[in-house]
Amino acid sequence: MFAVIKTGGKQYRVAADDVVTIEKLDVAAGEVIEFNEVLVVGEGADAKIGAPFVAGAVVKAEVVEHNRGKKVLSFKKRRRQNSKRIRGHRQHHTVVRITAISA
Repeated sequence: MFAVIKTGGKQYRVAADDVVTIEKLDVAAGEVIEFNEVLVVGEGADAKIGAPFVAGAVVKAEVVEHNRGKKVLSFKKRRRQNSKRIRGHRQHHTVVRITAISA
């Protein structure tokens, strides 16, 4: 059985025991969280599609850790002006392990 959940403005296809990296959540490592915004749940012909969410469907997950992504550089240069600017950014992520999917 799989589910499609929505969190952090993105959608993720998850199954039981999957480890997924999502946008940062303000939850301590080791805690259990629930995702109520489930778009699709089921398998094959038995899949339920929500409009926009499946009523009563819940995906439970355990927070494994918090980390940061790779550095993304933003570089601007104005030619012949002796002007340039470099900015770096590292996005914060939360790693979760899906423990249960209930429809």
